[in-house]
Amino acid sequence: MIDFATTRRGMLGGAAALAAGIGPARAQNAVGINIIDAAGNLALTRDGFENFRKANPTRVGRISYTQSTAPEIPGKLRAEQAAGRVDIDIVLGGNDVLAAGIELNLWEKLFPDHAARLPKLDAILSPMAAKLQTAALGQAMIVVACPGGPIIEYMPDRVAKPPTTAQELLEWARAHPKRFMYARPANSGPGRAFMMGLPYLLGDSAPRDPEKGWDKTWAYLEELGKYVEYYPTGTGAVMKEFGEGSRDMIASHVGWDINPRVLGVVPKEAEIVALKGFHWIGDSHFICIPKGLTPEKLDLVLELASFMMQPAQQAFTFDKGYFYPGPAVAGVTIDMAPQSSKDAIAEFGRAQYADLIANNPIELPLDAGPLVAAFRRWDEQVGSKVGK
Repeated sequence: MIDFATTRRGMLGGAAALAAGIGPARAQNAVGINIIDAAGNLALTRDGFENFRKANPTRVGRISYTQSTAPEIPGKLRAEQAAGRVDIDIVLGGNDVLAAGIELNLWEKLFPDHAARLPKLDAILSPMAAKLQTAALGQAMIVVACPGGPIIEYMPDRVAKPPTTAQELLEWARAHPKRFMYARPANSGPGRAFMMGLPYLLGDSAPRDPEKGWDKTWAYLEELGKYVEYYPTGTGAVMKEFGEGSRDMIASHVGWDINPRVLGVVPKEAEIVALKGFHWIGDSHFICIPKGLTPEKLDLVLELASFMMQPAQQAFTFDKGYFYPGPAVAGVTIDMAPQSSKDAIAEFGRAQYADLIANNPIELPLDAGPLVAAFRRWDEQVGSKVGK
């Protein structure tokens, strides 16, 4: 007997079959799920993924986890999609990898195409997360949210008078060459927030247009760059150098302030300052599902994505402050988190964050096209001039 629904699913492919209402297509045996993390997100979500596997032992085999940098992801996915064999089932990424994938049409369109399989985000997201979700253009789902940056972190025993304005930061860097650092924006949340936050701090004409509206920002970054020794390719290296004492001041953001102090990478005594007139550049991590999955795999991955938005799984995302606060879902509070999270936030959190979040605007990161353009221009105009 011919199973016409199964036959038609095969003809349509994963996305079209589920969108057409044929399904879900359930795998007959337990299958593996391959997750690639381009944002350090697994520190927040791995417990949730493993809970899904434990809850579905007959459907989920092994979940494999791979780390990568954001710039590496598009090339890997394009090669797999061109070959007709996509082995990456989920990409966990920030706005950098999200934007690159949107520009190259790599992601499955989750909303509205698969809205029936996923939570009603307008009913469950916190106000901050709901705003940050709009950057996905329906092609990904926010899983954690953070007010982001830019904030300036410094060691009080080495910086007697921290800057209070962008101009004072530049003057400090000029007077203390090689002692200020930030990472390449294309794969650093704090570096990205610093770059995108400057147009607001400097009063540029169009903060969301890096090509035509950032004249002050590009000039500032070029001048600041004369006093920056080099730009690491990730935030972890910045924190290591800051913690070891080879840098006295860095561009940071909420999670990268709290978590490295919890872990002992940065001394607990490190302090932060928000420059006068700053706007938060919200930071978020997304579940992105590549195009090209089989119907059975797509069905399972959509169910996993929905599972990750349950309050019990979201509570794990408080972690040890890496993406503080973390949960994207409204009503998930620290008292729901594991004890280790409660202890870390109690000891290393900062009371001033509540006031900074309540009394300063939170802006969306740049849209996909402008963000990619900003990365490109920073690389060419700022990053390439180190040592020159």
